[in-house]
Amino acid sequence: MKSWIIFCFAFLITNSGVIFPSDGNSVDLIFSNLQRIYNQSHSSNEAWKTLAQLCDDFGPRLSGSENLEKALFWIENQLREDGFDSVWTEEVMVPKWVRIHEDCEMIYPRRKFMPILAFGGSVSTPNEGILAEVLVVKDFEDLERNKSQAKGKIVVYNPPYEGYGKTVQYRWLGAVKAAQFGAVAALCRPVTPMSMNNPHTGVMHYEDTIPKIPFASMTEEDVLLLQRLQDRGIKPKLFLKILTKDEGLSPSKNIIAEIRGTTKPNEIIAFGGHIDSWDVGSGAHDDGGGCVASWYVLKTFKALGIRPKRTLRLVFWVNEENGLAGGKKYAELHKDETHALLFEFDSGVFPPNRIGFSGADSLWVKVQKFQDYLKRFYPELQIVQGGGGVDISPMTKLGYPGGSLGTDDKGKYFWYHHSHTDTPDKVDPKDLNDCISAIAMFIYLYSELM
Repeated sequence: MKSWIIFCFAFLITNSGVIFPSDGNSVDLIFSNLQRIYNQSHSSNEAWKTLAQLCDDFGPRLSGSENLEKALFWIENQLREDGFDSVWTEEVMVPKWVRIHEDCEMIYPRRKFMPILAFGGSVSTPNEGILAEVLVVKDFEDLERNKSQAKGKIVVYNPPYEGYGKTVQYRWLGAVKAAQFGAVAALCRPVTPMSMNNPHTGVMHYEDTIPKIPFASMTEEDVLLLQRLQDRGIKPKLFLKILTKDEGLSPSKNIIAEIRGTTKPNEIIAFGGHIDSWDVGSGAHDDGGGCVASWYVLKTFKALGIRPKRTLRLVFWVNEENGLAGGKKYAELHKDETHALLFEFDSGVFPPNRIGFSGADSLWVKVQKFQDYLKRFYPELQIVQGGGGVDISPMTKLGYPGGSLGTDDKGKYFWYHHSHTDTPDKVDPKDLNDCISAIAMFIYLYSELM
């Protein structure tokens, strides 16, 4: 018996980081606060109502737009009314690209209107538009094989959807590749597993040494129609007119709010999402939901009166979609501050199923243990290596730890992504509350136990 007691005592001492958290935090206190966070996050659907108000009242929030600036003004005022310790803004110069007009119609072998969305940054067609035959290609290799036929044509890309990371290359490089072989314009099947006659926009790329041609997203249904016609030996003709404008740089801002830490106030946990969106839909999933969830994380701590050891800093980053100016400006201004963690939520508002973490091995050993606390509330939630986000990347590249929330979207996120259908009705209020509580609990554990 005596030897068993000695073994148990030794085990408790060896594993004191799990059984008896350091700095005076008991397991009971931690679980009590986690339960309070969970209950507060699920006490109402106010977060979803805030998301709906953001999306409905201000609409899409493309960098440089009046919509975005009005939304930022409203958010700043709301944050001040929330009574956080500090609220401030930091000016960011962002690109201002404007969509003016889009028109696409099949002229031969029959007339059919075809919805399109110019990709962000696309140049215009001539004012009179372009009338040209179509060359449909399945991928860049197919284009290379048929390059002699591309001159003077509208190249239409018809790649199968093989996940966003792989398929997005056609949106990013499609105009450059087609222009190399003399195409006068290019169109691309949307980067989505589910089109439903819905084109999807997004940022694209030009090379200064290659002619810039207009480039747009076309619905999957219309791309497949053009493919079938071509396969039957028919050479479809399209009329295409795209008018856009590049207005250079425009002033905008990141918005920041803080709750100061109690014992380690100079160690910062910065978290948030990007408040800009594309100029279609209203950016509910991408990334209004991420911003509102992060906002309500800070509101949860304020409502419960939980004063964490480290400073919690909420950031609304601008210009993630077409430039990363907000993330770069944040790093420029704050790179010399001590950041214990940077955390981003930009994966769509669905049931939370993983928290990714990137940092030193010594930190990872501690972070893994958080799963023992979180599984009581989210049995399916996993803490995995590899976390971060676009907005926090300028900071994590400097060596600061990064984290992110992943969600189980069942493939649906890219149904709505960068399209007219990214609206608040696609967001489940319970999923939003679950994301809020999962982020808040992880940040609480990180602040108190690291």
